[in-house]
Amino acid sequence: LKKRREHLGSVTGEGLDLHCHTNWNKGGKSFYISTRVTRITFIMPFVVLMPSRLMWARLAALVFTCVAFSVASHGGGLNGGTADWSVFCWAFSFAGTLLVLLVEILGLQSRAPVSWNNFPITFACYATLLCLSASIIFPLYFLKGYPYQGEVRDHRIVATVFSCLATVAYFVEVCMARARPGEVAGYMATVPGLLKVCETFVACVIFVFVSDPVSYDSHAAVKWCMAVYCICFVISAAIVVLCIGECTGCLPFPFARFLSAYALLAVLMYLTATIIWPVFKFDSRYSGSSRRPDYCRNSHGLCPWDKLVAVAVLTALNFLIYLADLAYSARLVFVTA
Repeated sequence: LKKRREHLGSVTGEGLDLHCHTNWNKGGKSFYISTRVTRITFIMPFVVLMPSRLMWARLAALVFTCVAFSVASHGGGLNGGTADWSVFCWAFSFAGTLLVLLVEILGLQSRAPVSWNNFPITFACYATLLCLSASIIFPLYFLKGYPYQGEVRDHRIVATVFSCLATVAYFVEVCMARARPGEVAGYMATVPGLLKVCETFVACVIFVFVSDPVSYDSHAAVKWCMAVYCICFVISAAIVVLCIGECTGCLPFPFARFLSAYALLAVLMYLTATIIWPVFKFDSRYSGSSRRPDYCRNSHGLCPWDKLVAVAVLTALNFLIYLADLAYSARLVFVTA
């Protein structure tokens, strides 16, 4: 009791009035001591900050994305949807990283409405892909072929450099936060979980390319490719949301076996799309062209033919990602069983 009074007195800075009550049982083998505080003063809350390598990576990403969208918006002379997309990538990544840092510093992980074992690394993976896309698209549209020298070009170069640095910082964060072999972690911290993020992001990029201009309504086979992109995107996105919300246990079937079955179905569907899209878009028998048109040489950014090529490449890339997902998911079910 004396030690408890000294401890509480050292925290509050003043003495305390403590009342002690004891209660012994008849056998004399057990007892309890209860204390009641009758007078207490205000305790100033404080936060103990213990920086780690993961926190330093997040701070670096926070600074890099802040500089990228600030410089680009201030003196980049930007206009158009492509510029808005690049600024959105940097600003969204900055806001999400700031939120993660505040929750970590204030110790509010247990009060977050999402699974904190899955959310930070999921966001970091999406931020990596967003900043990577901005690092590619921004110089392609706003530096390539820009004939003028001056502050506008300098601002765009600085934004591009810091966008690349932010991509590296987020990639380092993902590498440090992902689950190691034998380590207990959330599903999104494992390789299959990170592959789900890549699958949904690649599908989103495909949607952008096929919609401007619309290139999926020429043949029924091409419409099937669009259906493949939509179906696989919706299911993969639903899996990510279920994992972040910790709702996988509410499913009426085993989650691991569902992942394996879905990965197999997605591989077969994307295999058909990987074959069908180039055939119906680049074969002359279906009004396609295997050579880059002359008008694309003078076009700003990507011309419609370039976007068709990009869709073919991204379709093949997503097929390989789903194939790797199938291999990991099958190993999770059959090897560990």
